[in-house]
Amino acid sequence: MQARTKTRPNATRDAGPVATGSPSPATGGATSGITVSTRNGVTAVTRNGVTNEAKLGDTPVTALHGYDDQRPLAPSRGLTTRASSLHLRDAIFERSLRLANRFRVIRTIDVAAACFPERPFKASLTAAQRAVRGMVKRGLLRRYRTDRFQTVYGLTQPGVDWLGDHGHDAASSVRRVSDMTNPEHRLWAQFLVVCSWARGLRAVTESELLHDLNANAKAGTRNGSSKAVQGYITVSVHRRGASVRKHLRPDAVAFDVEGRGVTWFEVDRSKRGSDRAADLAALVGAIGNKTADGRVLRRVVVMCKTERIERDALRIVEQLAAACNQLVLTEGRRHIRRQSDGVYEVMAAIPVKRQDGRTALIDEQVGHVIVQMLPIWLPKVRIDASNRWSTDGWFSDNCLPYRRPGNLSLWPMPGSPLVTVDDE
Repeated sequence: MQARTKTRPNATRDAGPVATGSPSPATGGATSGITVSTRNGVTAVTRNGVTNEAKLGDTPVTALHGYDDQRPLAPSRGLTTRASSLHLRDAIFERSLRLANRFRVIRTIDVAAACFPERPFKASLTAAQRAVRGMVKRGLLRRYRTDRFQTVYGLTQPGVDWLGDHGHDAASSVRRVSDMTNPEHRLWAQFLVVCSWARGLRAVTESELLHDLNANAKAGTRNGSSKAVQGYITVSVHRRGASVRKHLRPDAVAFDVEGRGVTWFEVDRSKRGSDRAADLAALVGAIGNKTADGRVLRRVVVMCKTERIERDALRIVEQLAAACNQLVLTEGRRHIRRQSDGVYEVMAAIPVKRQDGRTALIDEQVGHVIVQMLPIWLPKVRIDASNRWSTDGWFSDNCLPYRRPGNLSLWPMPGSPLVTVDDE
């Protein structure tokens, strides 16, 4: 007898009305939105915060509460939207190698300030490190380590040939860099020059300034020799109860765009002795006077390596202010007023002729004295997790090449020097 197999019918769950057409599943494409299914099979799509209502007959159906497309927008491609990556690489190499040819020795932070001043410091330093590694790998630059464990780079002969192929004359500097033991003062002076370039100012170092001043020196009358310019400004230095005329030269100088003003940079790596302290006091007293090229000294910026050096420089300025402010402000004298931390304004009596022919003295601000720290911590910053140094003091902090006084406008953010205005 054949046995029958009992089959039990599947029970149907009470799931509500069944939709005639099942909705297509949501995909994870770049342009797709979030598709939300409802109990009646109707869908509503939300893209970029805007919900497109679906309809079932004449009744609109919206998406479930809480569902929204919160995916971030696509990251910006930066300069590659305006120029190709190969063009940018050649522009970075050309600007960096010309910098090495001009200064003979450079650091990675110089490349960061010259090529990427518009970026935050970590992004700028990362891009500069990548560029320098590429130039060292191709043999365009050679790496050296100084006695103070600073990593510097010199221009090689392949780098000279690369610049020659791009229309620039250059000379190798590896032999000279290999003999350098501690070029710290030189490196910081040229770093201030590069930062001035990023702000749109023309700036030169001490040697370049003297070369420009003596380029147009007139021929002398004795033996046909030329009269060389020894200093950029002449001051009266009070030393041991006597007044001595002395020529002073800056470590770096920047020229104002809006006029014929000059910013004088002093890089103080060590404590000033009595002679150098007297020179600084005389230099501050000469603010508002004309320099050797006919310009006017407007600012004296003292960049200090340590806090002790900064305190000594502030003490010199404070003592000079106390001595000058006791005197009546007449023509040729200066009054110094503290404006903020490390920033002093210099007042002078300017003679002005009136309509009746008489001359009156009017108190006017002729310049500033700025004492601030060198950002010696920036070259020590590491991009990885081992970093313990601050990233403050970059272009976005109104600190480079010097802190702008409060009565002047803040520094505008620099643009990228790798693309021209027409490309933007």
